[in-house]
Amino acid sequence: MNAKTNETRQHILDVGYELILSKGFTAVGLSELLKTADVPKGSFYHYFKSKEHFGEVLIANYFEGYLERLNDFLSDKQLSGYERLMGYFARWLDVENGRCNAHKCLVVKLGAEVSDLSEPMRAALHLGAQQIVSSIADSIERGIADGSITKQDSLSTASIVYQQWLGASLVSKLSQNTQQLELALVATQSLLKR
Repeated sequence: MNAKTNETRQHILDVGYELILSKGFTAVGLSELLKTADVPKGSFYHYFKSKEHFGEVLIANYFEGYLERLNDFLSDKQLSGYERLMGYFARWLDVENGRCNAHKCLVVKLGAEVSDLSEPMRAALHLGAQQIVSSIADSIERGIADGSITKQDSLSTASIVYQQWLGASLVSKLSQNTQQLELALVATQSLLKR
């Protein structure tokens, strides 16, 4: 893809991302997406075979950016493994602040909606979640190695912690407060230092 082509494709993804975050996948029609992105129908079909394919690519694009930010954050060698992880989750709490945030909620927003609707989109969400769990597990391993995290099964703990934070984000979105996220932070501290 040349730069202009890639730019148009990314523009459609960016506009679609914002629309889907605010309305959900099924509520956003193709005509609304095209009008908001100010691109002709042919441009959409040049990059995406269908709306479902667009959703799959959107999810993969979201996780690519999210994982890059996550891994940058977790690679700070001046901090212990524990400090890196707790800093990440403290930031999740600060950024989330009881509202759906552009860097957190796509999984929460689409998880239930598309899991029964689209197998490719469900698989893309699952793969992205597994990659996040893997990054968290790597950081737990570094914390075990530097002595800041209690020795444990890093992959199981990472899975539990991530699921806990997704659930807390969902409840936080429903209640419009951060109480569940604050509880998740305390529970994460306990799991890492048990």
